[in-house]
Amino acid sequence: MATNYKDFTDKKISSLFWQYALPAIIGTTVNTLYNIIDGIFIGHWIGREALSAAGLILPVMIIAAAIGLLVGVGSASRISIFLGQKAQDKAERIIGSSFVLTLVLSGITLSILLIFIDPLLYLVGASEVTHNYAKQFLQIFLPGSLFLTLSFNYANMMRACGYPLKAMLIILSTVIANIILAPIFIKVFDWGMRGAALATTLAMMLSFILVMIHFTSKKSQVRLRLKNLRLDKESIIGILSIGMSPFAMQVATSVVVIFINWQLNHYAPLSHISGDDAIAAFSNANRLITFFVMIVIGINQGMQPIIGYNYGAQNYARVKETFFYAIKVATIVTGVGFLLAMFIPNLLVSAFTAEQDMINLSSTALRYITLLFILIGFQMVATSFFQCIGMAKISIILSLSRQVLILLPTLYILPQFLGLDGVWLAPPVSDLLASVFAYLMLHWYFNSIKNRHGHVLTDPKQKIND
Repeated sequence: MATNYKDFTDKKISSLFWQYALPAIIGTTVNTLYNIIDGIFIGHWIGREALSAAGLILPVMIIAAAIGLLVGVGSASRISIFLGQKAQDKAERIIGSSFVLTLVLSGITLSILLIFIDPLLYLVGASEVTHNYAKQFLQIFLPGSLFLTLSFNYANMMRACGYPLKAMLIILSTVIANIILAPIFIKVFDWGMRGAALATTLAMMLSFILVMIHFTSKKSQVRLRLKNLRLDKESIIGILSIGMSPFAMQVATSVVVIFINWQLNHYAPLSHISGDDAIAAFSNANRLITFFVMIVIGINQGMQPIIGYNYGAQNYARVKETFFYAIKVATIVTGVGFLLAMFIPNLLVSAFTAEQDMINLSSTALRYITLLFILIGFQMVATSFFQCIGMAKISIILSLSRQVLILLPTLYILPQFLGLDGVWLAPPVSDLLASVFAYLMLHWYFNSIKNRHGHVLTDPKQKIND
């Protein structure tokens, strides 16, 4: 189940890409099923108020998951580069430091969220009706999310170390566990939102146990060793410098969702729609959009070890070929998402509710938000590319351009002229402008490489020597 590292430099890019991307895609989309499964069970078995509450707590869940991206993606990128440089000892130091770093950062974050849970829920837009549902879920989910963070981190590192299939199987097994436990806890035991949270937490614990078994096994090529369980300064700097980009993106996403909730609460009543219903509709649409976004994230994770290894080995032609192949695949994925949202939105959102007025509102939100969704694949792969080659600052700028620098002002301005429709239209406007910015950054980067190292763009045997 392990990859021969020689494949990174010799194997055909398309074959190598799918060897890594397919398990990663399955892993990331399977993770999305946590949210989709909860939405289906909550919407049909608890009610629309609970469905709205599930949408409200999304920013809080994103913050908890952001630690996983900060440490996990940064660790995986550094490990790939070190393995490309034949520096296994440094890769193992990353594995040990990331465990301790996750415990510290997650412990601080989760403690703050739990202490300030009531004002936090009102901050994200909870009403008197939805507050109790949201609190019931978070009181169980937040402590258990530590296991989600650790398992997510080490699944990323498992792929970087050459075990993409094993990482996929571990994640798949935990989702199956969630599918089995959720209806038992919600419907049979009648535990409501607490049951949904408990099912997710137990599934995350299973994932954590399985990844730890792998990294402590003597059969693993790169292991978690007791001597490396410490905060190694060099390792932490390397992890955080690369992981800061996806972390910033997640935090920005959380801020944006909170602001969207505020805008929905303000502008929905002007269209004779309750704020809670508008938030539930956005949540339904966002779950479906996230499914396709997570496929692209899986594509990014699949290209990451290939680009990281070859960049570390100074094999630039393969870096370029992998990058452009990933853009093609990601654009196809987001194109499919666009077509489905345009032509069968009612069928898609009916998975979460049987109430026709909620289906109609959710369909409207889905169609508006995905108007330029086809561009997202390109923008996300471009952002991840700079992260893979260690250019963290550019990656962070590209991440924030769509989520904060463009989207937040758009969310503020458009509704003033278009009302509720302006809230729905803000994301596609942001998608367009952010994609143009990403194209300009890539154009600058490849031109600079061409001017300095034109020979390495086409010949895989040529390397960058400075």
